[in-house]
Amino acid sequence: MRGGVSGDHVDLVRQVLESLRSAGQDGDRVAGRDGAKRGRRADAERNRIAIIEAADAVFAEHGGTVDVREIARRSGVGMGTLYRHFPTKDDLLATVLEQQFTSWLTAAHEQATATEDPWQALTGFFEQMLTTQSRNRAVVESYATTGGPTSSCAQRCYSFIDELRTRCMNAGLLRPDVTTADLVLLSGSLSQAVLTTGESHPGQWRRLLRISLDGLSSRNTEPLPEPETHAAAPGSD
Repeated sequence: MRGGVSGDHVDLVRQVLESLRSAGQDGDRVAGRDGAKRGRRADAERNRIAIIEAADAVFAEHGGTVDVREIARRSGVGMGTLYRHFPTKDDLLATVLEQQFTSWLTAAHEQATATEDPWQALTGFFEQMLTTQSRNRAVVESYATTGGPTSSCAQRCYSFIDELRTRCMNAGLLRPDVTTADLVLLSGSLSQAVLTTGESHPGQWRRLLRISLDGLSSRNTEPLPEPETHAAAPGSD
């Protein structure tokens, strides 16, 4: 019909509008699902952060043997939620210790770099390390037994101590036969002292550190004893 709208055209318009309306509804459903997923991810991340923050404090106070139920209680999450993020206590302890160790070592490196005097940089490192450990039982347990929570952390610490030793050696402040291995072993021994005397004689490590540092000084010219070598087993070639 001239000037009018055919029935087919009306049907086509109706179909287009219906398709658009359906697509909008589908889009709303997809957006709703995406929003819900983002909400769950945000909740999960908040729970993870809460667990790590609580574990940081609990491990520092009680060490690595503490019951994880105390961590769950302080973080405000259930045990199921805790185990979904960290299937074992060792997983949680390793995560917390690596963060703490990295934070401490970064601060120690920055302090040493900013210290012009090589001897002060070395003594400042020991002071900072042992002060940190005296306030964190899990950290001192880890350092005293393995030198760090992971092999990479232990290697970073070894490299840093080597830098400090080289600076002091080049300045003529360190007795010439002291090795990096000596200093690493000394740091572990002092950490053990912090661990064993922390409750009965807090601060005793400061006396031991002073004695140790005096022994490292280049004023001491008597050669250090050579480390003993293991004798061959009887009957071995």
